Amino acid sequence: MLGCDYIATGHYAIIEHHDGHALLRKGVDSRKDQSYFLFSLRQPQLRRALTPLGAMSKPQIRETARLLGLKVADKVDSQEICFVPGNDYKAFLRSHLGPGEFHRGEIYDVEGNFIGEHDGLELFTIGQRKGLPGGSPRPRYVVDIDPDSNRVIVGDADDLVCDEFEIDRVNWHPVAAFADRAISDDEVEATVKIRYSHAGTRATVIRLENDRAMVRLHEPQRAVTPGQAAVIYRDDVVIGGGWICRKEAAAVVVA
Repeated sequence: MLGCDYIATGHYAIIEHHDGHALLRKGVDSRKDQSYFLFSLRQPQLRRALTPLGAMSKPQIRETARLLGLKVADKVDSQEICFVPGNDYKAFLRSHLGPGEFHRGEIYDVEGNFIGEHDGLELFTIGQRKGLPGGSPRPRYVVDIDPDSNRVIVGDADDLVCDEFEIDRVNWHPVAAFADRAISDDEVEATVKIRYSHAGTRATVIRLENDRAMVRLHEPQRAVTPGQAAVIYRDDVVIGGGWICRKEAAAVVVA
């Protein structure tokens, strides 16, 4: 045990401390906001956390660092995964996983036609276009990844569009309209971010049983990716979030 009352982090988010609960808000610098990454923290954690950078803009933070003589004052911002050299995650995986640890398999289109073989599911992401077999008159994209069969499913841009999905392991924050209720059919109108770089889109979120929820998008979105976090906001306040589930019906059945 550290024996401390609080832990301060460098996240660009705001944690407001109130009597009996903490409120998680977006940071004032919308370009740097990291509240998306903190949605899964629960009240015992939020109540003990401080995020002093959330109320500052990046230029203000750089100036403060400069006044303190810190070398990081002029450090170039990280744009991707900070611990991956050159932002090449495929090379990073290949350097950390043995050849036998990749899940090799086959590539099919959405009609069930065999396209080719691949060297590992781990090397693909939903919406990916580069690195796919050629020979198609239209651009191909990864539209589904099936971990049960090790199949990568490709399709057209239209096949990436989604208007509803489920999330699981949902963490509701106390400010949510139905955070403390056991009713399965409650719903809330909110803004949902389906990835960190996503601007957010209006949606109706319906609470389901077993820590799940249905997200019905008011405007269909592209490349809704299973395994990514979907974070739910009311204005700038995080009211909950969960992990995007894969639609089993999307899997291609090959005779």
